[in-house]
Amino acid sequence: MIRIIQVGMGGWGRDWAQTVLSRVAEVEPVAHVDMSAEMLEKAQQMLKIPSDRCFPTLEAALQRVEADAVLITANLPAHVPVTLAALAAGKHVLVEKPFAASVVEGRRVVEAAEARNRILMVSQNYRHFPGSRTAAALVSSGALGPVGSVTIDFRRYDNTAPREGHKHYSIYQPLLADMSIHHFDLMRMILAQEAQTVACHTWNPPWSKYDEPAAGAATITFDGGAVVSYRGSWVSPGPQTHWAGEWRIECEAGEIVWTGRGDFQDPKVDRVTVRKLGAKRPKVVDLVQLPDTDRGGTLRAFVEAIQSGSEPETSGRDNLHTLALMNAAIEASQIGAPVTIRQREG
Repeated sequence: MIRIIQVGMGGWGRDWAQTVLSRVAEVEPVAHVDMSAEMLEKAQQMLKIPSDRCFPTLEAALQRVEADAVLITANLPAHVPVTLAALAAGKHVLVEKPFAASVVEGRRVVEAAEARNRILMVSQNYRHFPGSRTAAALVSSGALGPVGSVTIDFRRYDNTAPREGHKHYSIYQPLLADMSIHHFDLMRMILAQEAQTVACHTWNPPWSKYDEPAAGAATITFDGGAVVSYRGSWVSPGPQTHWAGEWRIECEAGEIVWTGRGDFQDPKVDRVTVRKLGAKRPKVVDLVQLPDTDRGGTLRAFVEAIQSGSEPETSGRDNLHTLALMNAAIEASQIGAPVTIRQREG
């Protein structure tokens, strides 16, 4: 049994506690932490948590309960300090993405985990869906030859709430940091390539209620020769996509089209088709079957990494590449020029 302290009991943290932690039998939540008394009270009422399992700081929780690991579902500014505190206490860490604001900070956290011989894993939950895994397997098999280009579209209309009091309108980089990091990570997984350069333009349409750019377009080159054209928007009036976006992967001998992660994290909407060069119709592909999906998949992988002592697929060290791509896209959008990603990784 892996005993976990959860830090961050806002709306997303409460959803983790209610719908995810209960999925994996080997996990036992032993404490819940939030610096906001209001958030702790909401968690107590909603989740029926005993008051003696709720704490204002991680340090206070560590003094009162025995734990093996820390799950961090707090906001981005808390990720690095809480992770470092958990590692210093000898705990394994599963942290929401992005796990740091910069590659420099991320590397500091990775080095701390390695010095303590602890597991540091980032919850890149979009990897744990049948559609993304099936698309990655098709590319890896080489059945259609090498990948030439990829187009990805993500469209949502999250622009209906009143401007006042809606926190999502004021978060840092709502598209590139809050949403596109999922897609950036999927690019790396599915292509099994690392990004080299990115050109990116972001903007706010006149009707957007967001403080920072809610729409963007990027061109990303990868070291294996693939070029990705990416478009995303939180304020698009166009047909809504699933959360993983709509992907078209062009290969030498045909194309792979896929989408996935429907509303309510439903894996049943995932769909992958292949149309070979010259064929009139695409063929629906049988999907890879997974024991756990979405955040349940990341939690299961975290438990297995702790039990085996092996580095997880989305370890902090591996996820530095995703973080570097995200930050390079943000920088490219700010300076109006392409950015070489490897230089930003140090």
